[in-house]
Amino acid sequence: MILPIIGYGDPVLRKVGEEVTPDYPNLKEVIANMYETMYNASGVGLAAEQVGLPLRLFVVDTTPFSDDDDLESTAQKQLKGFKKTFINAKIIKEEGEEWAFNEGCLSIPDVREDVYRKPIVTIQYCEEDFVMKTEVFDGLIARVIQHEYDHIEGILFTDKISSLKKRLIQKKLKNITEGKTFQDYRMKFFAKKGR
Repeated sequence: MILPIIGYGDPVLRKVGEEVTPDYPNLKEVIANMYETMYNASGVGLAAEQVGLPLRLFVVDTTPFSDDDDLESTAQKQLKGFKKTFINAKIIKEEGEEWAFNEGCLSIPDVREDVYRKPIVTIQYCEEDFVMKTEVFDGLIARVIQHEYDHIEGILFTDKISSLKKRLIQKKLKNITEGKTFQDYRMKFFAKKGR
């Protein structure tokens, strides 16, 4: 089932996610709905907070990035088919020299800004079977993971840009909060007029 994506300004996007237990009600269905919602919105990652659930849960599928002709073939192969569910994730280490990439977010439509992140991330997490894993990811995969991980920590990519850039996008952010934005996927807005 395609769920509405929560728009910027809703307090749920600022909540630190709660641990997910194996007996969480309808967990497999929640995860399936998150993937369906992400694909419907042409996203490469989606956190539970973005569908109104303050949980330590996010899904990633970087396959759309593999179509970028500017990437070398090894990077394209790495991105194609990279699909993972991250439950109760904890970043252990971020390393390397920070690099900029123009990020966007399904909860903040029509806003894109350069965000600096480290290129290598070590993360501990469970997949749907609740077996704990520790893995190292790099490049665009690491970036998507870091972006979604921020969501489960109550952090948005706009928190990582300069105060000048924040001022320049203030009107757009206010419009999103009020539901004065258009995108081709369902959204739910915190302060939409007529509430």
